[in-house]
Amino acid sequence: MGSPESELNRDGAGREVQHKVTISGPYYMQTTEVTLRQWNAIMGKKLFGKRKGADDMPVVKVSWKDCIKFIKKLNALNEGVYRLPTEAEWEYACRAGSKTAYSWGNKISCDKGMYSNNTNKSDDCISFVQSMKLKNNQPAPVKTYSPNSWGLYDMHGNVWEWCQDLYGDYSANAVIDPLGPDSGSMRIRRGGSWFFHGYQCRSANRANAHPSSRFRNTGFRLVREVR
Repeated sequence: MGSPESELNRDGAGREVQHKVTISGPYYMQTTEVTLRQWNAIMGKKLFGKRKGADDMPVVKVSWKDCIKFIKKLNALNEGVYRLPTEAEWEYACRAGSKTAYSWGNKISCDKGMYSNNTNKSDDCISFVQSMKLKNNQPAPVKTYSPNSWGLYDMHGNVWEWCQDLYGDYSANAVIDPLGPDSGSMRIRRGGSWFFHGYQCRSANRANAHPSSRFRNTGFRLVREVR
């Protein structure tokens, strides 16, 4: 977990220190980000109001706390035990066995995932997105881009994804089933998004935000526990 010192655009100062992580048990990772259809089916009109948009768009403008409310309602259906992924589970699934900056290699291009689709901030992929008949200044429908080798879509780009952990610097020591620090105020986000540069979509890249924050470039995906 983490990135080698030679990786381009890596964040130093303890944020991406490479260290060995053991995940002791299996888990299911959702193949896509949670969609508007899934969000509306669970949350309905009562909480936050019914959100508008195509069913296969990732839900955004959800805080970490909103995600926890969604999960509690989902688990109340007694159809399995769901939760946010830990940061370690997320990176393991994103890498899909790779050791490179991205699951496919060390360079990113506009056909690999949704990034730099912002006419005001980062416009590297504006023309490519238009050629795909997609809209600028927003994410793409889930499954628009090819999945990684484990069948997971949009692990690189589209929308940032909340993880369970509180944010903290890594230790260089080997760890088993890490859950982040015991205290802090910020929660982890992973994966990069349509909003800004491609290097933010690296497998090891980390971001954090206050758990009450709602961003138009941030959503989430779920883990289902294996009993």
